[in-house]
Amino acid sequence: MLYDWANSAYSIIITTAVFPLFYKAAATDAGVSAANSTAYLGYTIGIATFILAILSPILGTIADYEGFKKRFFRFFFVLGIASTAALALVPPDQWLLLLIVYTLSAIGFAGSNVFYDAFLVDVTPEHRMNRVSARGFGMGYIGSTIPFIVSIIIILLAQKGILPLSAATASRIAFLITAVWWGVFTLPLLRNVRQVYYLEKIPNTVAASFQRLGTTLKDIRRYRTLFLFLLAYFFYIDGVGTVITMSTAYGSDLGISSTNLLIILFVTQVVAAPFAVLYGKLAEKFTGKTMLYAGIIIYMAVCVYAYFLKTTLDFWILAMMVASSQGGIQALSRSYYAKLVPKEKANEFFGFYNIFGKFASILGPVLVGVTAQLTGRSNLGVFSLVILFLIGIVVLKLVPETEAPSQTAQRLPLDR
Repeated sequence: MLYDWANSAYSIIITTAVFPLFYKAAATDAGVSAANSTAYLGYTIGIATFILAILSPILGTIADYEGFKKRFFRFFFVLGIASTAALALVPPDQWLLLLIVYTLSAIGFAGSNVFYDAFLVDVTPEHRMNRVSARGFGMGYIGSTIPFIVSIIIILLAQKGILPLSAATASRIAFLITAVWWGVFTLPLLRNVRQVYYLEKIPNTVAASFQRLGTTLKDIRRYRTLFLFLLAYFFYIDGVGTVITMSTAYGSDLGISSTNLLIILFVTQVVAAPFAVLYGKLAEKFTGKTMLYAGIIIYMAVCVYAYFLKTTLDFWILAMMVASSQGGIQALSRSYYAKLVPKEKANEFFGFYNIFGKFASILGPVLVGVTAQLTGRSNLGVFSLVILFLIGIVVLKLVPETEAPSQTAQRLPLDR
């Protein structure tokens, strides 16, 4: 769970808040237009997403063999913190190099998460998975706020001239804080977590892994439960991700100041923490699937409420609605899936989970953009996301209510 605490600093400082502003300033100083710099950042995110989506099931299949999961996790973790720290060393006029280093950090961050998520089957029995996964997300929200607050204070004090630093230097310090925070709080996982479920090592591991992956894809019909859940996950998590990533832009369209948006972002992180834990506890009482239904319905209400949004107070209410379910729906998706997969092949299947999660980040933003352009109204763009949640909840309904993971594992074909 401390790894959620550790790497969530990257999510808010590098992905969401500080790095995009730092990069935009560097690109502008280098003479790159605002439109082009935004497009280049979008291309960069797309490239990193595509690379991880392709690599995840391949590396995950190899990592199912004894001893490989920790190695792959360590490689991506080191790549992530090293390149995050390296962002502080890129000269201010080298905006293209900045994007290259950012790509490496994003691959390290997302790649390590594939194996971290798969470790869920190794660290807790099935009846505690919902609670452990939810607590991890809750710790992540709290953990991300501490380095974020420190970084923002340094940047604001530098901007006001209280600290003898330029805004660019203050941002670089934020990158170093992120790398150090991420590295230090990952040590418990590196020292204490072990791969419990695995396949025995065999000769020609890589070739055998590709053969297993091919068998999985060829016999996809045997994985009906898993496939249906991933299909449902693809749609509803796309809606969740789109609300998160586009909320700031939507707030700006309403005339909400950047300062207020940062404050709302911070409070959302804080409020999301206890609600993520609450989802885990309620899942033990009402089942994880029931709580997933609850989270999806709340997000549908968010999209409807967004249609009528007019004031800053309305946006605060919307943000708190998101905070109430944001962590819970992600945490329970992870634990619900972990219960379905055969434990000795968890890495391979979490590789597919990563693919569906990554490519799910495409449809929602496009739907919002097209709807907003055709109608000329941003609120209708957000409202259109109801479609994704409706599809997600309908497909989730098709997933069997109860199925013992051990039975699922017995039905799935292993090595041949």
